[in-house]
Amino acid sequence: MRQIPYFSQWETPDLTAKILDQGVEVALRQDPLWRSSGASSIDEYTAWAWNICGMACLKMILAARTGIIWPTIELAKRCAAYGGYVVEPETTVIRGLIYAPFVEFVGKEFGLEAKIVTGLVAETLPEQVKTSDFFVASVHSSIRSPNGHPPAKGGHLVLVTAVSDTNVVFHNPSGLDPETQINVKMDLAVFGRYFAGRGIAIHP
Repeated sequence: MRQIPYFSQWETPDLTAKILDQGVEVALRQDPLWRSSGASSIDEYTAWAWNICGMACLKMILAARTGIIWPTIELAKRCAAYGGYVVEPETTVIRGLIYAPFVEFVGKEFGLEAKIVTGLVAETLPEQVKTSDFFVASVHSSIRSPNGHPPAKGGHLVLVTAVSDTNVVFHNPSGLDPETQINVKMDLAVFGRYFAGRGIAIHP
């Protein structure tokens, strides 16, 4: 299995448990590394960091391909210029990642050939991943604690790093600890409980 660098969507990777316990506003303001994100202020960091799992996946892809480590929120703001994120002006609520503008963004800015893939089930994921250089999969965020059944599928993005007919391996930008963040190995059927059947394939 190839080695793909891991990056969390927050600058301090072990903040996830604190965020779930204390809430985004409280926990993210305690991140001592927030300036590394590319945010211009702690307010900007707090607003964006919950929404940039897709940018963390892109950051991993770019680091693996080029060796360049991009600040995550810098990527997010550049993606927003293409419509990949929409910031509600009155509430500052951020919507995204929106797939089609993201595909345009990575193609024009980084020369990545990306394609939106839908209609998948867990059993067809191995075939899809094997024909892609990278695959960003839509899952429910509770995949970090896969002991039950999620309330929904999708809403969070992970980077699939390897796959077989029985298992999938992925980097999770909001895992709780290294075991649930980096090269998480999961039974394909269990992954299917969280997998929304869609994602973004990056081709060679």
